Amino acid sequence: MRVLIAGSGGQLGRALQASAPEGVTVIAPPEADFDITGADTVARVVAEARPDLVFNAAAYTAVDKAEADETLARLVNVNAVGLLAAAARNAGAKFAHVSTDFVFDGSAHSPYLPDATPNPLGAYGRTKADGEVAAREFHPSPLIVRTAWVYAAQGNNFVRTMLRLMGERDELKVVADQIGSPTHVPTLARTLWALADHGGTFHATDAGVASWYDFAVAIREEALAAGLPIRAERVLPIRTADYPTPAQRPSYGVLDKTATWAITGPARHWREELRDCIKDIARG
Repeated sequence: MRVLIAGSGGQLGRALQASAPEGVTVIAPPEADFDITGADTVARVVAEARPDLVFNAAAYTAVDKAEADETLARLVNVNAVGLLAAAARNAGAKFAHVSTDFVFDGSAHSPYLPDATPNPLGAYGRTKADGEVAAREFHPSPLIVRTAWVYAAQGNNFVRTMLRLMGERDELKVVADQIGSPTHVPTLARTLWALADHGGTFHATDAGVASWYDFAVAIREEALAAGLPIRAERVLPIRTADYPTPAQRPSYGVLDKTATWAITGPARHWREELRDCIKDIARG
């Protein structure tokens, strides 16, 4: 099986390469050689790779910046998805695309099912929702996997940011009225490989739910237990209204994973995954 990965340099792209099953040949061009926004480049790279599967692990994820530059976000999150999906279709390959809980408005009171109707609040969510539409428009049976609160031992993510700030400040204030499920990237990558033979829409996060405040408190506790240099003595809960941002975020983004876990088995609780990540960071 030959698998082409778009976005190979990101935290998910790297994890997909590291967890590729035996017998899979991974083609992971550096992003400088694989401009997914260029139609000619996408068509050429996919044709040369002769893949059985194209994984799109690339995305514009700067939620607040997208409010001021939706055009760029749309280029990556919508136009490029259509190009990749069409190229995969033309090559006779499967197509897998990663989306987000931000396609929902957060008004639900129970986990969002995969067939729930998207209703994004901001530019980032709009482009990701439209990207799902593009995947389905240009490929006959794409795999679309929505995830949330993604983090890894490397890269730019909430865990790394919290660890840096906790090493610099005595006190942190973190939003406590936005609820979701953290997702450790290695687990997400393994789930994507397990779903690779399927088409349709699935959800994938770690088990359990948390607020960003809960997540931050856990990061501090696990970092202290792992011996990382933590200066912060307190993490205080605040409301979303106390921390205004350009983009409105869903207050509830928990995703229903029942269909996914029927295939992969249940995921581990997010706290266990966080502990493993912090230990990896502590080991350097």
